[in-house]
Amino acid sequence: MKPLTLFLFDIEGKNPFFERRPYRTMSETMRADGRQPDEKRPARIETDFVRTAYGSCLITTGGTRVICTASVEEGVPPFLKGKGQGWVTAEYAMLPASTAERKKRDGVKKDGRSVEIQRLIGRALRQAVDLKALGERTVTLDCDVLEADGGTRTASITGAMVALTCAADRLVREGKLLISPVVHQVAAISCGVVDDVPCLDLCYREDSRAQVDMNLVMNENGQFIELQGTGEGRAFSREELNVLMSYGEKGIRELMALQREALGERAAAIAPKPLVLAATGNAHKLQELQTIFRDFFTIRSMADAGFTDEIEENADTFAGNAVIKAEAVCRATGYPALADDSGLAVKALHGEPGVRSARYAGEHGNDEANNDLLLERMAGISDREASFECALALKFPGEDAVIAEGHCPGRLLYARQGTGGFGYDPLFLYEPLNKTFAELNGEEKNSVSHRARACEAMRKLLEKRLKDTKAD
Repeated sequence: MKPLTLFLFDIEGKNPFFERRPYRTMSETMRADGRQPDEKRPARIETDFVRTAYGSCLITTGGTRVICTASVEEGVPPFLKGKGQGWVTAEYAMLPASTAERKKRDGVKKDGRSVEIQRLIGRALRQAVDLKALGERTVTLDCDVLEADGGTRTASITGAMVALTCAADRLVREGKLLISPVVHQVAAISCGVVDDVPCLDLCYREDSRAQVDMNLVMNENGQFIELQGTGEGRAFSREELNVLMSYGEKGIRELMALQREALGERAAAIAPKPLVLAATGNAHKLQELQTIFRDFFTIRSMADAGFTDEIEENADTFAGNAVIKAEAVCRATGYPALADDSGLAVKALHGEPGVRSARYAGEHGNDEANNDLLLERMAGISDREASFECALALKFPGEDAVIAEGHCPGRLLYARQGTGGFGYDPLFLYEPLNKTFAELNGEEKNSVSHRARACEAMRKLLEKRLKDTKAD
């Protein structure tokens, strides 16, 4: 006997099981706590909550509070030894009083839910880190729930991102890393369907009776790292899914803004600009290059990478010496290197001091002696025309150096004027402002100097190069 197949249709001949389920919209409902369906709970992040941790924060989202810490250990798990990369892992636990009824502490064997959540946190935050750049060290993210009112896993991910960034910033400040390994910003939020209404950031009352439960983890580019959606009370439609994803992305954008606000200056450790070493031991030049190129590169000194060798500058042009220095540092460290060679060219002295500007009087870097000698040689000469010259060389491994040049015209004074700057700045009058370089503030000098003009020329060369690369 064949099995009986039952078809159910209403009086219009339609199958009610396949009809789209309508849901109420934001304008038709308000939640028990007064929020609109697309509104997340009030959130707050307090950094450096645990002083003994490498990085830490307390994150509060509604009634949920989680302490997130980042610990750093030298070395990696056995399966990664010798591979030249680090590891990011996580642990998650709910403290006994985090819920209305006391929760038993996790023993040696964690409960299945805690294991699932800590694996999710680890997966999510590994997406934020360049493990090669981290080196052979392990970052452990501990997320301990003080109070649970829904969304503990997503709050843990959002808070752990802040703790991780604080730890990365500290590794750089302590000189253990040249650049932050954090390459993406990550945040997470929950959403779901409650009483047929798509809602963002469910509290426990909503989560406990949600028909659909969803967690979203995203990066700053709007890309998904995790998307977990479950029809717990009923199935959900594509239309509902689209609404939930839209709400989730909105909430995550708001949480990312909160993360950056809490981090302050340490937010610069998230997706830093590409690392370039400055081939100079001159602290003044390094600071100028860092200021001028901060929108393009993360500039570190060659000494930060362990390069302290003397470089013989034996070219007879500024460009030639810049290339020699950039190639030497790039070859020794394996990192891109930026070198400049600059100096003063005086018309009446046939271009002197020129490439010997820093050692004009014999001793390298003796500004007082160099200025005294220049004044002595210019004695009785009325033609005071001069210019500061700069050549920049940017060397990437395996490529020819890119060269850019800039110059700033001016006049030599008969005596020093101003106390700022370095080198020949007190003698060099920049006529448009009627000030010597030693009288200009940093912002003024960086806007008109020979180095600033060479940097601008370099920027244009790099932009053209990038455009040509995309065209190919």
